[in-house]
Amino acid sequence: MLILVTGGAGFIGSHIADALTGAGHEVRVLDALLPAAHRTPPPVPAGVDWRQADVRDAAAVSRALRGVDAVCHQAAMVGLGKDFGDAPAYVGCNDLGTAVLLSGMAEAGVGSLLLASSMVVYGEGRYECPSHGAVSPGPRTVADLRAGRFEPPCPRCGEPLASGLVAEDAPLDPRNVYATTKLTQEHLASAWARVVGGRVIALRYHNVYGPGMPRDTPYAGVASLFRSALERGEAPRVFEDGGQRRDFVHVRDVAGANLAALDGLPGLPEGTARAFNVGSGEPHTVLDMAAALAEAHGTRTPVVTGEYRLGDVRHVTASSRRLREELGWRPRVGFAEGMAEFATAPLRDA
Repeated sequence: MLILVTGGAGFIGSHIADALTGAGHEVRVLDALLPAAHRTPPPVPAGVDWRQADVRDAAAVSRALRGVDAVCHQAAMVGLGKDFGDAPAYVGCNDLGTAVLLSGMAEAGVGSLLLASSMVVYGEGRYECPSHGAVSPGPRTVADLRAGRFEPPCPRCGEPLASGLVAEDAPLDPRNVYATTKLTQEHLASAWARVVGGRVIALRYHNVYGPGMPRDTPYAGVASLFRSALERGEAPRVFEDGGQRRDFVHVRDVAGANLAALDGLPGLPEGTARAFNVGSGEPHTVLDMAAALAEAHGTRTPVVTGEYRLGDVRHVTASSRRLREELGWRPRVGFAEGMAEFATAPLRDA
């Protein structure tokens, strides 16, 4: 098949393009090479049809869709951003870009879409109160965060909560601009599928890391920030108390999930969209990750700062049972192995 990969020059997109090529597919890449993500142009992989254009450019999207069998939509601004002034850029890149792409797909008759979504659509993860069962805690307050009270309490009785694995049927509660744009992408794709009889698989990536992550930028993920600090000879700075639990999933496993989803698309009924978590199934704290990187890098130990970002959530870890059972995907890279590799792997200049 001929697969169009939007954002195919980016960190995750480039690994997906390589995996698709390795699986025998033809790959066409559409990437705007935005300065925030690409300070220098990346090399063009052999055998890939390369198109430099913004996904918001309807004419360029129309040309890129010619002859395409399926689209793997990775193009997006990522991360929490610097402040709310980033909101127009996030909405423009992520939501307007998705709308332009879907409009072009409808016109071109391309009916299969893999969408890069994110665990951020859940807000906080799954919590249990001993007295009230499953609950959804509200946003953490500035007063609590300043006082070092990082764990969200039960919204009904104020008692401590136990966190667990979040499944795809959990309530969706985006708590920052980026999260809101990712959920909007899912809604746009679902609406498109119903109208045109298309098929959508939305892959909700958890904390992706691995070789080729961008260096330290305001939009980088926490793994990249820690790795960049170590490369500069600095100690990783861990916010809050370091006890935030996440699911760190290797980028090669994410690429494998996209291959499994591509194979699974024809099995969906026409006009439907289905979401799948993509996580390792091995929750770790942010401090665990920083310590593993520092140990493998052989340099500074992490510093726990107590700082916070208001848009961050405390715990969100994945249940990837649906992806395993329905599409046969399995993660291949364990936490220790992946962090040891990442500690000395090359980073991108963006």
